[in-house]
Amino acid sequence: MVRVRFAPSPTGNLHIGGARTALFNWLYACSQSGEMILRIEDTDTLRSKKEYIDEILGSLKWLGFNWGQVYYQSQRFDIYREYAQKLLSSGKAYIEKNEAGKEAIIYKVTGEKVKIKDLIHGEIEFDTAVIKDQVLIKSDGTPTYNFACVVDDALMEITHIIRGDDHISNTPKQLLIYEALGFNLPQFAHLPLILAKGGGRMSKRKGATAISEYRQAGYLPQAMVNFLMLLGWAPGENREIIDIKEAIKLFDIKHVNKTAAVMDMDKLDWINNQYLKNEDTAKLAEEVIPLLIEKGLIGKDNIDREYTREVLRLFQSRLTVLQDFVDRADSFFVNEVIFDQEAKEKFLSQDLSREFGLFTQRLSSLEKFEIPEIEECFRKAVAELGIQSKALIHPVRVALTGKTVGPGLFEVIYCLGKGRAVERLSKFIKK
Repeated sequence: MVRVRFAPSPTGNLHIGGARTALFNWLYACSQSGEMILRIEDTDTLRSKKEYIDEILGSLKWLGFNWGQVYYQSQRFDIYREYAQKLLSSGKAYIEKNEAGKEAIIYKVTGEKVKIKDLIHGEIEFDTAVIKDQVLIKSDGTPTYNFACVVDDALMEITHIIRGDDHISNTPKQLLIYEALGFNLPQFAHLPLILAKGGGRMSKRKGATAISEYRQAGYLPQAMVNFLMLLGWAPGENREIIDIKEAIKLFDIKHVNKTAAVMDMDKLDWINNQYLKNEDTAKLAEEVIPLLIEKGLIGKDNIDREYTREVLRLFQSRLTVLQDFVDRADSFFVNEVIFDQEAKEKFLSQDLSREFGLFTQRLSSLEKFEIPEIEECFRKAVAELGIQSKALIHPVRVALTGKTVGPGLFEVIYCLGKGRAVERLSKFIKK
């Protein structure tokens, strides 16, 4: 059975590169009816923190990944010492003391040519003659990365090691330890790195933020997974939106690109918009309600879900992230509109008493307050005033929402309701 592992180090949060590695491991395991395990590589006891473990596990769950066992390397030090002792006993390793008299166990490297058949890059040959003797157990008693990694992968029966190609330099060192301990070799697949748009390493400004930050910003998990999939793999037929169940059927680690992927935030925004506008509005409303509460637009004890869904429908197709809704739809949840000052000066600085007065009067007298009737009311008012629609449509929008852009005006008026719309327009009619 195919058995893969994702092995994060809890010295920081889960970022894009790690999430992509986790995804490709999980996808491959699912596509082969196999299993993914988690191994928390927390041998650095000073830098490893529980808060990072919690963030990593929470982000993986949010992305929708599942796994079998969870192992912690900090709980396996006795196992690493046992296998280091075997290498000592067989003469393949030696002890080295530091100035304080503390002992480290060192593996004696013998020069040879070793090869692997990488599932992505093809055959890679290494000359171990250029590799110095390798520390197995440091003088403080902790194992080195390469040694603990080999012991764990062998004992956990990992069949495929899928990781970033920044680990290629570790591979020959690990191969020597596999051979020395008589372990079976797994298959390797090294994923090309993710570069910033325009080339170069990613920075925080260029997308290298924690997955939890993308979550807080309002990206959907299914959109994030879709985007991560495209960082090195494609479903074919120029498709960019693909359901995860179909992706599992199509995915093959051998078809991952050999060249570096590009972190394109514009692409992520577009993908997220596609998922947002096709998501069930009621489900999406449950995601935005906490954001509205956090910003103080609604209270925890007076949530009107039906009204929230109604407002959300107006904006849903226009959203890039969920936070956009909170920023753009605030006027639907407050008593006093917060105006964009430039918009107010441009559209509401002149005397609009006659125009607003007539439209407000017509609006107030509507017996059936539905979108077609509101539009007809507006058209008749414009005709009677002898002006073009745009001469009234922009001032009315700003008076109602404080903004120059948004959903269709008649839908906005309907959603606000007759009373609130008339009240807001009346404030600009000079008595």
